[in-house]
Formats: sequence, C-alpha cells, structure tokens
Amino acid sequence: MELNTTMSASEQAQTQQAVNMFNKTLAVNGRTASQELGKDDFLKLLLTQLSHQDPTAPMDNTQFIAQMAQFSTLEQMTNMSVGFNQLSNLLNTSDAVATMGKTVEVDTGAGTGVTGVVEAVVRGERPQVQVNGTLYDAESIKTVYAN
Repeated sequence: MELNTTMSASEQAQTQQAVNMFNKTLAVNGRTASQELGKDDFLKLLLTQLSHQDPTAPMDNTQFIAQMAQFSTLEQMTNMSVGFNQLSNLLNTSDAVATMGKTVEVDTGAGTGVTGVVEAVVRGERPQVQVNGTLYDAESIKTVYAN
C-alpha cells in the first residue's frame, strides 16, 4: 500500500488560507492585531523616526515638540478613559447596593417579571442582585419599592 503525501495546488491554497486566518488571531509579543493605534504604537513610531533621521538634517524642534504634545494628549485621554470606566463601575455598584433590603421588580427578559427583596449584591463591572435566591443583572431592575 502506497501513501500519497503530496497536496494538490488547491489543497495547498486552502491550507495556507486557513493558516493565515489562524495566525491573525494569535497575539504577537503579547498584543493582538488591532486596527487602532495606541500610545505604545505612537511612541514606537516616534522613536523609529528619531533613530532613522538624517544626522545632517535633524528633525525640526517644532515638529518634535508638536509630536510630544500629541503623545502627552493621547496618554492623558487614555488615563481619563480608564478613570471614567472605573467611575462608571463604582456608580453602577453603588446603585445596586442602594437596593439592598428593598423590594424590586426585575425584568427576566422572557416578558415576565420577578418581584422580591434584594438579598445580596455582587460587585463588579456588571453588578448583580440576588432576588429570591437567583442572581440578576442590576440593570434588569425595573422598579424599586420603598419598604
């Protein structure tokens, strides 16, 4: 019995396409492929530009200062975004905690609602409330009743 291990041209093309699609999903140096430039990419571009500039005609100081200002602005905006996300999480958790011990009506998503007392709150990015022994997203609370 003879085993044929050669692939046809179409099989090779299909295999190459599958490998390329898989490789695009892998992280390179701990980073996944993205269509957006971040502050690390900006810094790498700036360093590459500085290391490959012509020594007889160095970069204009005003251009360098403008690029550094852009980098500083980008970093500050990134830090603000992280801060706003943390603030949003804190406010969502605070809203959920405020329902502790109160009677609430929760939308289960199936067109029906569940009414009960909030027994516990799970903190996190998407806070949850425990009503009648079941956890629900805090966002699904439709009504809060005063006890």
